[in-house]
Amino acid sequence: MAMTEAEHDVPTRADERALDAAACLFHGFSDPSRLTILRHLALGEHRVVDLTEHLGLAQSTVSKHLACLRDCGLVTSRPQGRASVFSLTHPDALLDLLASAERLLALTGDAVTLCPTSGTATRAAATP
Repeated sequence: MAMTEAEHDVPTRADERALDAAACLFHGFSDPSRLTILRHLALGEHRVVDLTEHLGLAQSTVSKHLACLRDCGLVTSRPQGRASVFSLTHPDALLDLLASAERLLALTGDAVTLCPTSGTATRAAATP
């Protein structure tokens, strides 16, 4: 995703596609359960049953999150007997991104959680 050098530059279709792709990628990171799954997979391969035990989530929920992460290109799976074993597709790049996010969060403090559009209060109010 290339940034333009001047504010008055008109974005090209390629720029728009890159921004759309970036938004889709960041959507993969937008759920705390998906972030937790990614952190577990950073420790090594896991089966769905392992993740459900670690996270205390239903199998269907974990499977739904893994499907989202697979669609985003963040995880891959391989068969092992009757189960599927999941792993990170690009572990080094993912860990670099998460480390950068932690640095940015440290710099912004509570600002992101207080955001009226996507902060934690907004998410809590939307939860039934």
